[in-house]
Amino acid sequence: MDDLWPEMGEMRRIIVCADDFGMNSSVDEGILELVEMGRLSAVSCLSTGPTFAAHAASARDAGVDLGLHLNLTEPMEGSLGLSLPRLIASAYTGLLDASWIDAAIHCQLDAFELAVGRGPDYVDGHQHVHQLPGVRRRLLAVLRERYGHGQPWLRCTVPGAQQGQRPADVFKARIIGALGARALRRQAREGGWRQNNGLLGVYGLSGGAPAYSQRLYAWLRAARDGDLLMCHPAAPSATYPDGLSAQRAAEYEVLARPALSTWLAANGVHISRFGALRRHAVRESGMVHAAS
Repeated sequence: MDDLWPEMGEMRRIIVCADDFGMNSSVDEGILELVEMGRLSAVSCLSTGPTFAAHAASARDAGVDLGLHLNLTEPMEGSLGLSLPRLIASAYTGLLDASWIDAAIHCQLDAFELAVGRGPDYVDGHQHVHQLPGVRRRLLAVLRERYGHGQPWLRCTVPGAQQGQRPADVFKARIIGALGARALRRQAREGGWRQNNGLLGVYGLSGGAPAYSQRLYAWLRAARDGDLLMCHPAAPSATYPDGLSAQRAAEYEVLARPALSTWLAANGVHISRFGALRRHAVRESGMVHAAS
């Protein structure tokens, strides 16, 4: 029913964030091209990824927010390279070593600062590991130690509105949120950290361009002011034929279409940077904090 959708009269500001910058050249190329088209406002960086150092300056100078995509699962420097199920199990049974978590965070922040020349505008997690017990408290402590009151934003994974999405995608979004979103939000509020409102863009990373096009339109229609829409695009390439390469290329194809501008206008959505949310998108929920 139409009354389940947000009001269309007022412009809604959302962050559109591409994850995994630094993973390989195809990912980096696709993200930088979408930035140039004005389709992205944030880029999440694997700072110890194989191509990050080579392309960091291009991302830094592109007029978008750059964040640390904290990695504890991919086999890169500063990561234990645990499988996600094993990492989650270790986190929820209290078996994560705090000193290793601290070392991983510092290593990846060091690499980010070396390549970019400054700290990150925000921090999130590859496979959302930043919100796990045993990780989130250490992350906040390290960020406060390094940056004091100049705190970066944190990604909130509380699911955004899911109207128009498939049941399996809604279930996945809820599972991701259940792994620590509300606990991190509570700690963020207590410490004065800023976050996006809700998270959009969760799905099974399959289905090709037609299915992604339908999902994207539904996310834009359902978006609330201050939400974050994550994506995982890459330029089409046969050089990196992994399990997600085809779907990454499909995301790129849809995000690069001229029709996206029409979809944004039709749904009253504006792609914004984090700073615009701080100025304009303060909600009673407190999930986005105004600058003091």
